[in-house]
Amino acid sequence: MAERQYVKIFTRFERFWHWSQALLVLALLFTGARLHGLIGGMYWGQAFRLHLIAAGLIILLWIFAIFWHFTTGAWQHYIPTLRNLVPVIRYYAYGIFRGEAHPAKPTIHRKHNPLQRLSYLFLKLVINPAIWATGILYLTVNLTGLDLQTVAWLHVVSAYAMAIFVVIHVYMATTGDTPTAYVKAMTTGYEWVVVEEDAAGG
Repeated sequence: MAERQYVKIFTRFERFWHWSQALLVLALLFTGARLHGLIGGMYWGQAFRLHLIAAGLIILLWIFAIFWHFTTGAWQHYIPTLRNLVPVIRYYAYGIFRGEAHPAKPTIHRKHNPLQRLSYLFLKLVINPAIWATGILYLTVNLTGLDLQTVAWLHVVSAYAMAIFVVIHVYMATTGDTPTAYVKAMTTGYEWVVVEEDAAGG
């Protein structure tokens, strides 16, 4: 039987990056909704300025995070794999509601299960760049000659994709051994992980 130990798997930067990104994404979604008139709560001009500030900060954070991932080798945690993918999908589809055990527990060298790897990779390679590119194009549309309405809607679609990711991410964060286990792990850095496979180089 695989041994589990309570060890630190999330570094200080990973935790800072995660929570800073979460706050900035929520700020962008809130101010973006205000800019489109979906909610109230502040003046349009104030929402626009805050949106630009949050956008600038998150772009800087993403750039530094990309640098950190490649210089530390942490990017390897996002390499997609088909190993255990079907059992993990089956688990989240209905196994979790029947009290079944998770088929892919985290290890020190594999922090994310196959489904997490695919979803995070999609976020980093599709959603984030789409928001980044369309946001910059929206601000420079007069220089590029592109249609403002088209760029704006592409930016909104990207934002909705991010909002959907956030909702799913928050829900998935409640599916650990306890409803707060994953939140606690991303706060303290420590999580119960399988060490048997790591010791064997698996």
